[in-house]
Formats: sequence, structure tokens, C-alpha cells
Amino acid sequence: MARKSSRKSTNGQNLVAKNNPRSPISEQYRTIRTNIQFSTVDTKVRSILVTSSSPSEGKSTTVGNLAVVFAQQGKKVLLVDTDLRRPTMQFAFDITNNTGLTNVLMKQTSLMEAVYRADEENLYVLPSGPIPPNPAELLASKAMDELVEQMYGEFDIVLFDSPPILAVTDAQILANRCDGTILVVRSAKSDKDEMRKAKELLDSVNANVLGAVLNRKKLKKQQYYYYQNK
Repeated sequence: MARKSSRKSTNGQNLVAKNNPRSPISEQYRTIRTNIQFSTVDTKVRSILVTSSSPSEGKSTTVGNLAVVFAQQGKKVLLVDTDLRRPTMQFAFDITNNTGLTNVLMKQTSLMEAVYRADEENLYVLPSGPIPPNPAELLASKAMDELVEQMYGEFDIVLFDSPPILAVTDAQILANRCDGTILVVRSAKSDKDEMRKAKELLDSVNANVLGAVLNRKKLKKQQYYYYQNK
């Protein structure tokens, strides 16, 4: 049975889709959700990796809000923090990170015992757990493959927050295991050569790149997020 946080979330200021669902920004996240659902006609997208080329581009904020809008649609959603080097989901959802993904992979606990039920209905969060000495090896393990299959049996859609793809190999490992990948790009910050290299790395592992999210771009009518389908 999933855990329930005993605390009311106070740190989720970036979860605008939860805190202010009628805002223009929340509407843009719903637009991204719709584009994802229509991005593949014949294949159902059950798992999505969200990554970026470099740190501080907004990937964790993006994946957190996407998880919220999918849950608001009535889908049973699992958000997994697979950034086993610098995890952040425990802050966004105000949960503890003593037990999480790494414990499940090491067979120290079960998936549903490690998962938290978020304040948002239908949304569940699996924090990273203790930071391991071998993140890439854990994510590439047979145990991870088996766990993803188990997640499919429990949830309608699984979203993975991963480290930046140029920093470590973790995102490439996960992209190969997911139905789709989204690359987050920060306006006026992301380097074009780095974005091109990130796309090449994803292509090298046959990742299904659904598109890119341009983050922190100020547009008319206070719409800050734009989704470009490939």
C-alpha cells in the first residue's frame, strides 16, 4: 500500500498546475499533455522520460507539472525520481527520501511500500531513495527492467525525471526503456550545440523523442511554455 505524507505540501511552489489550475501556464501544460497523447497514432505511450541537455533548464518542474495534469485527467500516474545523483522530487512534494527507488531496486522494500500518494488525486510519487555509488549500473540492471514492467501493472502512465543527458549516461539508459522522451530547453540559456548533442545522444540509443518543451519563454498573454512536436 502506498504511503501518505503526513505533511501538507509547502514547497511545491513550482507545481502551478496543482496550485493554480486555471492559470495560462497550467493550460500550456495541458496542451503538452494533449500533444503527447496525439504524438503517436498506433502506439500507446505508457512511460515518458523528461530530461534536458544541462542542469537548471527546468526539467524537474516540467515533469512535476505534467504528472499533475495527467492525474487531473483521471489517469493513475506514477512520478519517479531517477536522478540518483541530485534528486529533487522530495522537495517539490514535501516527502521524505529515506526510502525510494534505490531501495526497491536492491530488493529492500516493495514498489508500493516505497511509493507516496501525493495531495493530488491519482498522483503517486516514488522518490529516489538513498544516493547509490553506482547510479548508471542500477538503472541499467535487470531489476530496473522488471520494476518498469511492474509499474505498468499498477499505473496508467509513468513519468521519469532524469539527470541532464550531457552530464551522465543515466538519461540515455532510461530513454531506451521508455515509450517516449521529452527534452526541456530553457529560453535564452540553452546552448544550441548542447541541444544538438543531446538529440544525437538520444538518437544513438533509438529513443523516441516526442518533442521539446521551451521553458521560461515570455509570450503574449502571459503564456510561458511552448511545446513543439517533432
